[in-house]
Amino acid sequence: MQFDSLSFVVFFLALAAVYQLPWGWNARKWLLLVASFLFYGAWSPAFLLLLIGSASVDWWLSLRIAAASSERRRRHWLLLSLVSNLGLLSFFKYGNFLQQNAAALLAACGLHWQAPSFDILLPVGISFYTFQSLSYCIDVYRRQVSVQRSLRDYVLYVAFFPQLVAGPIVRYSDFREQLEQPRRSTAALATVGISLLLIGLFEKIVLADSVFAPVADTGFVAGISPGTALAWSATLAFSGQIFCDFAGYSLCAIGCALILGFQLPNNFRSPYAAIGFADFWRRWHISLSSWLRDYLYIPLGGNRGTTWFTLRNLLLTMLLGGLWHGAAWTFVAWGAFHGLWLALERGARPWLPSYRWLEAPALKMLYALFTLLVVIWAWVWFRAPDFATAFELHRALLGYSEAAASAVTTEARIAVVAFGLLWIIHWLTRSLDLRLVLSRWPTWATGLLWGCLLAAIVLSPGAGRAFLYFQF
Repeated sequence: MQFDSLSFVVFFLALAAVYQLPWGWNARKWLLLVASFLFYGAWSPAFLLLLIGSASVDWWLSLRIAAASSERRRRHWLLLSLVSNLGLLSFFKYGNFLQQNAAALLAACGLHWQAPSFDILLPVGISFYTFQSLSYCIDVYRRQVSVQRSLRDYVLYVAFFPQLVAGPIVRYSDFREQLEQPRRSTAALATVGISLLLIGLFEKIVLADSVFAPVADTGFVAGISPGTALAWSATLAFSGQIFCDFAGYSLCAIGCALILGFQLPNNFRSPYAAIGFADFWRRWHISLSSWLRDYLYIPLGGNRGTTWFTLRNLLLTMLLGGLWHGAAWTFVAWGAFHGLWLALERGARPWLPSYRWLEAPALKMLYALFTLLVVIWAWVWFRAPDFATAFELHRALLGYSEAAASAVTTEARIAVVAFGLLWIIHWLTRSLDLRLVLSRWPTWATGLLWGCLLAAIVLSPGAGRAFLYFQF
């Protein structure tokens, strides 16, 4: 069940109506839990059982961690949580990948091994709810949160349907009070929530699916040799598609939660207006980048050592962050590319004199444009089906392609202009909080916004596509 489907519209309207009935808080939590199970079970009942089983195991392990009488026992229970969560994720997400690479490695050594023939289906959203559940067990171990003794409340935290499939990754510390204190929607929250939901659907249906996706698909095809113009239009189109698709989902999730009275964290903050690569990761997929910082980068040692030690931690974090996105070496290359630039940026700090002219607006703009160019360049690794296609696209972007198929279509021109407008919007809103802005709009402006967005969504000719991050 997708946010942009008619079935979800019916499901959510019915849920919102029943949720507003004068029931007690416990009854409404049961309602939300059952609704979340229906939402996720619409993909596969078997995957729903996996979700419930995984969450129940972590709930039980967290109780054992909290009750353990010694630090050694606490570490043992935490290790069991790490093994169960990462083992589950590795089996479903990386099983086929590991098999294929093991076979290739053995073949390179002269040993021919035929891997067992079985397909492992990837449960939708497993990367998100595994990280969410794992962070809770680690926080209980660190004594940063008190243990949740209600199995129902804990499973509701993990399975809460707006953020279940593609985030944001919610910390238990941010959700605990919302489980304990009754949540009811208000007119103000519902108004902002509907606005966010419609903006998210506009980004997904109109921009990602209709404007950007068809152009991106033409350039990222294995075996073709695109011309420079085609390569740039396809790469810019994918840069627009990946943002509008994922940020659109996050806005839909935040909007649906607000309508029900819940607050979810922001996941994007004008990332294409970032000034530097560290700034980009403070603005892009914020819930994942902060998760990697708190549960991987800092435990590795963070910046509490020599410069080389810090740079190593940055590279390892981004390599694993790239691998989190997909079981392919192209994702690892994408993570390594970002890790390299983060390391270069951090390593250069001691060599830069702290003069005021470095804060000049013109220099900031130049660095912002350079950051944008590198980020766009990196998206080639993220989208390309293999290394050969990525190298061909990079050659074409540099102008080294002599392919005849370099003509730019009208659709491609529209996509390039749309991406330019998207960047301008990011630059103008880089310091704004969208929720706060929408909450201050007068009623007539909100109504006009809803009308324009609904008209664009209904009239959009784009074919329905699954959200890109469902595959991660």
